[in-house]
Amino acid sequence: MTVAMHYFRWAFLVTAVGLILSFWLGWSYGHNLGAALSFLMIGSILAVLEISLSFDNAIVNANKLKEMTPVWQKRFLTWGILIAVFGMRIIFPLLIVVIAAKIGPISAVKLAALHPEEYARIIGSSHLSIAAFGGTFLMMVALNYFIDAGKEVDWIRALECQMRRWASVRGMEIALVLAVVLIFASVMPGADQARFLYASIAGLFTFLAVEVLGQILDAKQAAMATAARGGLGAFLYLEVLDASFSFDGVIGAFALTHNLFLIAIGLGIGAMYVRSMTIMLVEKKTLAHFRYLEHGAFYSILVLSVIMFAQTLWHVPELVTGVLGSAFIGIALVSSILYNRRHRAV
Repeated sequence: MTVAMHYFRWAFLVTAVGLILSFWLGWSYGHNLGAALSFLMIGSILAVLEISLSFDNAIVNANKLKEMTPVWQKRFLTWGILIAVFGMRIIFPLLIVVIAAKIGPISAVKLAALHPEEYARIIGSSHLSIAAFGGTFLMMVALNYFIDAGKEVDWIRALECQMRRWASVRGMEIALVLAVVLIFASVMPGADQARFLYASIAGLFTFLAVEVLGQILDAKQAAMATAARGGLGAFLYLEVLDASFSFDGVIGAFALTHNLFLIAIGLGIGAMYVRSMTIMLVEKKTLAHFRYLEHGAFYSILVLSVIMFAQTLWHVPELVTGVLGSAFIGIALVSSILYNRRHRAV
């Protein structure tokens, strides 16, 4: 309990403040106890939903953060979380409305406050592009982990050994992602194909651009003998990754409520738990103690990417996404514990 309070004290504080704000927001809109309790319940559900969808995000963040310099670790855990909470949970949905409806930011805020149904409709109309972009980016993240000649530890041995062999074929992960994109585009209505392909290519380009930028900046840092790795390039990579993870939660939140401010509160609470989990994983070196936990996170990302592609054609409940992602991480955790017991016995 002491450990949890140490790492999660800010998350607990934000939870308390967020739930109070949810209650107050409901009272402001409905002017009765029923509306206030309804907003409180929805805010709580949104926070739990975001946390369940973000276990893999925290694990991948921790894996990347351990390679970063202490200065950039601190910057990500301060500036990065501000970008995650205010950028992705508030500014990003407003930006979608600004672009889609061709209105100004102030008008978008008024639309969210006074006409939430219309605001949600505009957000929903952009779901195809968001899902295509996020699905492509996240699939590249997952395949880039598994298709790696230097990867030494395998969890699902038969599958991961085969994927490691694919690393000898240059650009194999790109070819696989493009194949998935073409399969979904081929069964998609003609009116949606252009938007889907454009967004998918944008997701692929963003991943490659961040990778290239990271390598250039890391090489420059090493040449200057300041910090070997893990500077601005890694920071940008994590920010884009967090954004891709957030797409699903932001869009899915509109299934529960159309109120932008309640969504921001609920998802903001969840984002603080991601930060706390990330810090705990880095400082306690949890990934080193649990051999397959990282594998479970990247399988979860791979499944999430497929689900995001599927969402361009069908509705996939957010509960399914959360359960599948948590299941992979849970099974990986159990496998790691069993591995540790076997090797301690030997």
